[in-house]
Amino acid sequence: MKRVVITGAGTINALGADVPATLEAMREGRCGIGELEFRDVERLSIRIGGQVKGYEPEASFNRQQLSLYDRFTQFTLIAAREAIEQSGLEFSGDLAARAGVVLGNSGGGMTTLDDNYRSVYEDGKNRVHPFVVPKLMNNAAASHVSMEFNLKGPSFTVSTACASSNHAMAQAFQMVHGGMTPVMIAGGSESMLCFGGVKAWEGLRVMSKDACRPFSANRNGMVQGEGAGVFVFEEYEHARARGAEILAEVIGYAMTSDASDIVMPSKQGAARAIAGAMQDARVNPDDVGYINAHGTGTAANDKTESAAVADVFGAHADKLLMSSTKSMHGHLIGGTGAVELLACIMAVRDGIVAPTIGYEEPDPECALDVVPNEAREARVEVALSNAFAFGGLNAVLALRRFA
Repeated sequence: MKRVVITGAGTINALGADVPATLEAMREGRCGIGELEFRDVERLSIRIGGQVKGYEPEASFNRQQLSLYDRFTQFTLIAAREAIEQSGLEFSGDLAARAGVVLGNSGGGMTTLDDNYRSVYEDGKNRVHPFVVPKLMNNAAASHVSMEFNLKGPSFTVSTACASSNHAMAQAFQMVHGGMTPVMIAGGSESMLCFGGVKAWEGLRVMSKDACRPFSANRNGMVQGEGAGVFVFEEYEHARARGAEILAEVIGYAMTSDASDIVMPSKQGAARAIAGAMQDARVNPDDVGYINAHGTGTAANDKTESAAVADVFGAHADKLLMSSTKSMHGHLIGGTGAVELLACIMAVRDGIVAPTIGYEEPDPECALDVVPNEAREARVEVALSNAFAFGGLNAVLALRRFA
């Protein structure tokens, strides 16, 4: 089996328009959550989110492209451009024929959907733009990445709610690990911050009106975010032969299903995914220094995840660092695991663990070191990234410091 390394990373999210800006914000414990700005926001009871502010689509795309690209596709292409540019790869010949892209996304083109429902039902129009379907479909971003970068190998989209990105990156890892292809582009994106997207989440009654405070006793719900994270997963010998800079090594993953409830998380399902990722990576609990938690800020997730980690790590749980960066950038739903993998790369590469901001009161049911409010320096050899989705679908990735 082949070793798999990350040779490129790209993002746009509420913390920054690229990777350096995002990592700087994580190091500083900066909050990207603020007042939402879009049509009819005053009709919502939830009016905060991790929105990408100051974004001008016309600066990155021409008019013809914008007629085809929903906001989630735009974010994906921006992140993919950064990741592939950093990797130094150009896709032609045999490499183009074998390389592909796997992305995670949950909602698809929600902005397009919202705009066109308004057009038909509110404005009474009888026609919509002929590109509405190709613009809103979940696989639009993956397809446009494959076209822009000449990726002719396995390319598809994974949609498993909040675990979508981790599932997608796990699939990409397996393809490179198993020798199917030397390079895969992987990650995820989401842009649900429109009237209909937020209104739907309001109905679940799991949203906070003021802040995301994972693991804090006074937490009162999750906060949505938007954006994308994209990575270049490359076979190690292929990367070494061309002298590529290596950000981290991907060493394993696991995927489980709770098979119990459509919305309530299961400690057992989460624990099996965490333990399975370590088993696949061939590491022991005391090898793991950091976990990027799913950490949504809801009462159910945070105590369930803490209990799962405590069960799997036993006595070593007291030595673990575990934080939720959702406190800063919000919950990107299908794209969340991709942006959060940046925190894992920062931990293993730079020795800086991103904090859980907004932490105010200890919760005895979340009695782990959640790196409250301030980033911390630590030597981290192995990091895990947790993603636990509605539907009981769990995916955990393992990264190792590359030396």
